[in-house]
Amino acid sequence: MRDTRESRLLLVLLIAIAFALITVDIRGGEESPLDGAREVAASAFGPVENGVAAAVDPIGNAVGAVRDSGERHSRIAELERENTALKLKLGSDDRTRSRARELDKMLKTAGAGQYGVKGAQVIAIGAAQGFSWTVTIDAGSDDGIKSDMTVLNGDGLVGRVTTVGPSTATVLLANDPDFTVGTRLEKSNELGFATGQGGRDLRVQLLNGKAVVKKGDRLVTFGSHGDQPFVPGVPVGEITRVDPSNGDLTRTVQVRPFVGFSRLDIVGVVVQPPREDPRDTVLPEKPAKPKPAPTVTVTATPTAGGSDDAANAPDGN
Repeated sequence: MRDTRESRLLLVLLIAIAFALITVDIRGGEESPLDGAREVAASAFGPVENGVAAAVDPIGNAVGAVRDSGERHSRIAELERENTALKLKLGSDDRTRSRARELDKMLKTAGAGQYGVKGAQVIAIGAAQGFSWTVTIDAGSDDGIKSDMTVLNGDGLVGRVTTVGPSTATVLLANDPDFTVGTRLEKSNELGFATGQGGRDLRVQLLNGKAVVKKGDRLVTFGSHGDQPFVPGVPVGEITRVDPSNGDLTRTVQVRPFVGFSRLDIVGVVVQPPREDPRDTVLPEKPAKPKPAPTVTVTATPTAGGSDDAANAPDGN
């Protein structure tokens, strides 16, 4: 449309009419004379608006779903992290409780034998210093640890210290083939030497070939001169098999150690020997054997006339 005088007048007229209609509609309130025209327009353009909304809503919903999906993914990731942290905490708490029980058991054993111990934790296991059965503990010379000290835990003899560093030390385990310790049999006091076999059991050679021993008898350490490398009275193990003597000067038995060498954690290094030999006092009390249930015998009691009836019974002859 050309910018002529007529077009400008038409534009001004339309604007004036629009303002007039707005003024009339506002003053009319709820009974506005334009309500009819508005309803006609709504009837004409309502289906078009609904169609446009129906076409646009899926797009809006999709955009909202993508936004919500990102929020849900972040929340799920956060919950997974919280769950993982909770599992780690529970595992750590279980581990802490287990170590507390081991420490308590070890201290009770040390107290029973009057051993002054330095607590330590096993931090490595494997070949070291040319030995095949060793562990490394997190205590060393800075903690008063020296070579040839006895190492024990709550169950009994673990081994002896071989080499020492400022903050760590190497312990030769009792099941190593190069390990030997003097032993004393419970009650009978028969002496012998226990040697590691590189596995679970120990081999003990009793000095008395005629010693009376049986399966289930227990042994403790005999002790060394000057209490190094072994202090006396530390539980060693229980006899599982007695080999025939065959008239030899010595007698051999197989012993199952009290200590599980594959699951060591908390140990104690004996830094102060006992004033007196504890002998068998560190060994735990054996559980009492269950007593057999008494046998009840029920006998029939004859009636008052039973004897007379028997006596008066007719003779079969």
